[in-house]
Amino acid sequence: MTTMVKVAKLAGVSISTVSHVLNGTRHVNDETRQRVLKAIEETSYRQDALARAMRRSRTDSIGLIVSDGGEPAFAEMIRGVEETAANQGITLLLANSAEDPEREARAVQALLERRVDGLILARAAGSGPEALTDFADQDTPLVLMDRLSDDPFDQVGVENRAPIKELVEHLASQGHQRILLIAGDTRVATLRERHDAFQEAMARAGIPVTDQLTVIAGEPEETDTGISKALSAAQPPTAAIACSTVLAAAALRHIQQRALRMPEDIAFATFDGFAYADLFEPQLTTVRQPAFQVGATAAKLLAKRIADKSVQPTTVRLAPTIEYRASSSAGPRS
Repeated sequence: MTTMVKVAKLAGVSISTVSHVLNGTRHVNDETRQRVLKAIEETSYRQDALARAMRRSRTDSIGLIVSDGGEPAFAEMIRGVEETAANQGITLLLANSAEDPEREARAVQALLERRVDGLILARAAGSGPEALTDFADQDTPLVLMDRLSDDPFDQVGVENRAPIKELVEHLASQGHQRILLIAGDTRVATLRERHDAFQEAMARAGIPVTDQLTVIAGEPEETDTGISKALSAAQPPTAAIACSTVLAAAALRHIQQRALRMPEDIAFATFDGFAYADLFEPQLTTVRQPAFQVGATAAKLLAKRIADKSVQPTTVRLAPTIEYRASSSAGPRS
């Protein structure tokens, strides 16, 4: 019986190279790949997985590209994708675009070269429509995760608007009129939705929104500058909402540096919970999104799309939960 060892010996390559050619798990240059395929043909070698892949044109692998693998929410989404894929016998290939559209494009190309059966994509800030057009042209199964759009693809994320509106109502009901929104980079769909929901909720509450109390920034330095200016103003905010974990960390650093008390000096709430938010003193009010379930749902949607490309695209929005704690419980200072 022909073995992978014999194929590797005949092709003059390592066993791992044969495995990568068979499974599409790593790029192999065309000349080497052709030698391996020729050796397979000459020896009539057929690995069960290879035969199955050849019949189905499948590699039993999927790609996942996230925009910031260091974000706690994305870490949970990755875990949800990986566990769900593993339970289906699917290998996950992971890339991080670091919010760089060019790096995202290179990652997409690299994963397609590895012949993944489909891709899950959390798009980088500022990523244009070109990449999605390419997917449509290549008929590659695609699921958009977290950062949703109007494009005709399967998508899964969370409901971003309702929790922010509820936080504004919560703070306004305590008499807060100067509420700072730390929105971050509103090119990102999730942050833009949270920003827009804040504007709507403030208008409904009859509370004016000013540029000084709205921090929109694409870079950490800009975020720091905006928070610092707001907290140093003659009439500083009496409450603040951060739209992500990273933005919350920046805000909390400035609050600590100024020795401000929560909630006596400034009430505080954040979208995306810290893993140990209940260990803070005071404990933080957080919008906790079901990040693991987002990832798991993305993997399930992709599996359905790979199995049947003719079904209509599905958009799923999962509901976060708000955990009210002491950081937002007091009324405004005079």
